[in-house]
Amino acid sequence: MTESGRMSPMELRASMSLAAIFGLRLFGMFIILPVFVIYAEHLEGGRDMALVGIAMGAYGLTQAILQIPFGWWSDRYGRKPVIYAGLAMFALGSFVAAWASSVHMVIVGRILQGAGAISGAVIAMVADLTREQHRTKAMALIGSTIGVAFALSLVVSPVLNRLIGVPGIFALTGLLALGAVLVVWRVVPDPTGPGTPARGTVAEFKSLLADGQLLRLNYGIFALHALLMAMFIALPLSLRDAGLPVAQHWHVYLPVMLLSFVLMMPAVMRTGKGAQLKRYFVFAVALVLLAQVLLYVLPAHLWPLALVLLVFFTAFNVLEAMLPSLISRMAPPQSKGAALGIYSSVQFLGTFVGSAAGGYAYGHWGAHGVTLLCGALAAVWLVVASGMKVPDRGAPARVQAAATWR
Repeated sequence: MTESGRMSPMELRASMSLAAIFGLRLFGMFIILPVFVIYAEHLEGGRDMALVGIAMGAYGLTQAILQIPFGWWSDRYGRKPVIYAGLAMFALGSFVAAWASSVHMVIVGRILQGAGAISGAVIAMVADLTREQHRTKAMALIGSTIGVAFALSLVVSPVLNRLIGVPGIFALTGLLALGAVLVVWRVVPDPTGPGTPARGTVAEFKSLLADGQLLRLNYGIFALHALLMAMFIALPLSLRDAGLPVAQHWHVYLPVMLLSFVLMMPAVMRTGKGAQLKRYFVFAVALVLLAQVLLYVLPAHLWPLALVLLVFFTAFNVLEAMLPSLISRMAPPQSKGAALGIYSSVQFLGTFVGSAAGGYAYGHWGAHGVTLLCGALAAVWLVVASGMKVPDRGAPARVQAAATWR
């Protein structure tokens, strides 16, 4: 294999360290979900399930609001200073939540956690530190962290809750965030070369919002995370109804995640040319739709549900790897941070909307209602993705202010 055929040591170090930071934040978000509702019963105001729901989801709203400004600031002031600030904010929110005696203070802590909205800046820094031919592989590490963090949180959350309690879990995530600051400082390389001057003007920001191809990708990440959250309103209940105790759900999730990572690799490793990448991308979106069809028509037994999860998470991992790579390929160099900030903001908006809409659908129409909602999102995405135009590697980045959805 030639030197250009593998990632350089610097690229590998940057990709792995930034993926770890990305995963740490998601792990801190996910890990309280299996245990917080029970813990909240002992907090002042914790019997109000509306407040408990706000406490669990507040980080998603502040993430959605602040991803765009953080990405924009990273274009203007540099990636590392913005990442430092975001990690410090996340740590502060974690400590506030750890010391909270009421659900209202937990809400404040979760809002502060979400205010460290650095996903776009982290992804932009990965793009800064990797060559075009290796960017999809680097983004695969970033994308995979979501599934890993989710699966790991399901496994270790009950154990940590038994050992240190939910306040200890919050405090631990705060300490890990402070440790991540040291990783960014000492391990993550600084970008080299003159680069493209970052201006972050309002006109450039508006042009990103008007670009039809970027809009397709932003709808994709919105739909993907809305699907994820809506599905996990119904799937845990379906697994329980299929005879698997809640404490053993990780017996399904963990092997499914591991196998899906193996199955995703051929698609991620063979996506150099634009046309080839588009074929894999559209096929993965079709798999997401297939998972919803299977979920609707197959009996709600354990093995069919495991099959649906495998199909979905194989596609999910491929798309999580490809979407940020496509954004970084299509966005102009001077606005990569802003473009990825928009992308991350829409991602977290999808998380919030999917959770709320999935809960509403389940309450009114049951599991099949959630599946129909997810199927509709996936069907629209398949149509949208089919019209996508993907430039080859090394093609000049462009922003088409007058782009249409043709």
